[in-house]
Amino acid sequence: MADVGRRERGGRRAYIGSFTAAGGHGITTASVAAGSGALTVLSGVDDVPDPAYLALSPDGDTLYAVSETADGAVVAYRLTGGKPELIGSPVPVGGSGPTYLSLFAGHVLTANYGSGSVTIVPVHPDGALADAPSAVLQHTGSGPHTPRQQGPHAHQVQPDPSGRWVVSVDLGTDSVRVCTLADGTLDVHREIALRPGSGPRHLAFHPGGTYAYVLNELTPTVTVCHWDADDGSLKPLAETQVLPAAPAGNAYPSGIVASPDGRFVWTATRGEDVLSTFAVEGEELRLVGAVTCAGHWPRAITEAGGFLYVANERSGDVSWFAVDPATGLPRYEGSIEAPAASCVVIGQAIDEA
Repeated sequence: MADVGRRERGGRRAYIGSFTAAGGHGITTASVAAGSGALTVLSGVDDVPDPAYLALSPDGDTLYAVSETADGAVVAYRLTGGKPELIGSPVPVGGSGPTYLSLFAGHVLTANYGSGSVTIVPVHPDGALADAPSAVLQHTGSGPHTPRQQGPHAHQVQPDPSGRWVVSVDLGTDSVRVCTLADGTLDVHREIALRPGSGPRHLAFHPGGTYAYVLNELTPTVTVCHWDADDGSLKPLAETQVLPAAPAGNAYPSGIVASPDGRFVWTATRGEDVLSTFAVEGEELRLVGAVTCAGHWPRAITEAGGFLYVANERSGDVSWFAVDPATGLPRYEGSIEAPAASCVVIGQAIDEA
């Protein structure tokens, strides 16, 4: 194993979450080679079960993880040493199956799929978590797709690019909620209905801040929306297929990301095991093509430094791809073993020797 204390100038660290119940190693730390984007496994920690989704603090010194279990918890790790060091004890989120988390205005927010709720946990100045949530926002509603939509299933929560709003995506209610956060409590500003039965899973904002792309899990499509940060409104404009042809079997889109320059959008689709590339053309997305994800069951996709990183859950690996700057199409470069991988986040570039 590589020297976990060695810090390569210009390189980065990658942190890979996984499902320990399916044989995952917990949180794996890997180096990211400058220039090639190649990953090399350095170390791992398994302090909590099923750390399936991760997020980094803005300064890159703290890593947060959900424990995607029936009870549900969130944890914090210090990143000043060679591998993540747990800070305090896991904090129960007051909801089941937390599947996503993000940071906003001094709080960690978790989307709890099982209970259909969003939890707010205050963060101390040193990055440690408060002992308990400050509030839990319970979603309500259902959809026509049974049994997946018998009740709410919050799948993602994140701030908008302006930093004024919190947006939560609910697969069970076919809707996106726009919220305000004040005094540790979320209040729903408005709820936007999407096509019944579409099953929205994740949302990615265009870096320009005026468009949002909602990836639908129950139908393999992306809903292009206009985003107005002045009044916190989301207006669906069009729905685009993520696959070039009808799927051979079940197809479950999982992850979506927009390029930093706003020219491309990428999605991952499980079942078909492909990455799709879209060109951004004003209010429309044009499907450029689809390539294999180089694994099975791509659960999440991340962009960093001109590369795409894909967590392939069932084949147990993380693959990376160089992006063609002209077409946006990914080109497979390599993979590392990562059993039951579910998420990849990439830290800041390392400047010191």
